[in-house]
Amino acid sequence: MSLVERAGLALLHRMDPESAHGLALKALQSGLAAAPGTITSDRLRCRLAGLDLANPLGLAAGFDKNAEALSGLSRAGFGFVEVGAATPRPQPGNPRPRLFRLTEDRGVINRFGFNNDGMDAIAGRLMHRPKDMILGLNLGANKDSDDRAGDFARVLARCGADLDFATVNVSSPNTERLRDLQGKAALAALLAGVMEARADLDRPIPVFLKIAPDLDAAGLADVAEVALSSGVAGVIATNTTLDRDGLRSPLRAEAGGLSGQPLFEKSTRVLARLSVLTEGRLPLIGVGGVGSAEQAYQKIRAGASAVQLYSALVYGGLSLVSEILHGLDALLARDGFASVAEAVGTGREDWT
Repeated sequence: MSLVERAGLALLHRMDPESAHGLALKALQSGLAAAPGTITSDRLRCRLAGLDLANPLGLAAGFDKNAEALSGLSRAGFGFVEVGAATPRPQPGNPRPRLFRLTEDRGVINRFGFNNDGMDAIAGRLMHRPKDMILGLNLGANKDSDDRAGDFARVLARCGADLDFATVNVSSPNTERLRDLQGKAALAALLAGVMEARADLDRPIPVFLKIAPDLDAAGLADVAEVALSSGVAGVIATNTTLDRDGLRSPLRAEAGGLSGQPLFEKSTRVLARLSVLTEGRLPLIGVGGVGSAEQAYQKIRAGASAVQLYSALVYGGLSLVSEILHGLDALLARDGFASVAEAVGTGREDWT
């Protein structure tokens, strides 16, 4: 990390977290943030659900909820970027404060509640997206919707023409009863509607399913069964957790979803179990606590074909993207892997 970036992070950490987040987005919009461009190698190049990626490290949804900083993010080094979540109608989300840094734990708690500008505004920005990036949208449902399951299909129908992939997010803990849609029957019906909307697109795109880390064994088995039968292209494991075990921060009792380092072990175990349940028939994306090259590598060896991060940027800045990718390349070379694909699942037994 450069002295300039270190000073910038120190300044941001003196601000309340949501204001700091907004300033970071403005820096990306204005071109002031670090921009290493494409980071790739023969080992890092990979394929995910038909998408050719320069590298397997993606930005998770939530950082750029409204697709406002696409140009800057396209130059930040990621292999793919996911924006959103987007809902059919704009909504303000939950009252502030709703974002908390758990510095002692290198974690974050948020209870945003799908605050976003709505699918029409986001679709307008997607029309002007950089064409040289792999871009996805996290699909959400309005809090007061009478048909939450139908909301996901509506957002995909409205925005899908300018996307490379979409993610069905039924795993956020910050919209009341949203996680109920992870139940077997409800999830199957929801995904059927989304896949119908996908089929109507001029260019059908991969649809991923994002799941919670708090599912019990039976719930995870149900999700795996539905995912395999529904036609989704892969599963993102996992979203934030409601678990607070082992936290030291005085902010640990704040309501919302916990992400960052405290989530790494739990999310990786879910990832590995899902890899066993799906028997390699679906690509998995590992997210939760990735803050180093070694942790990205562990996710891959636990069963992930690609990984995502977000909360680690709060503590490591955008230069972390380059650090992780160069370190991951070196780890693959050290262990004799010619590609990311060769390493996928090779350490799964360490987590199951």
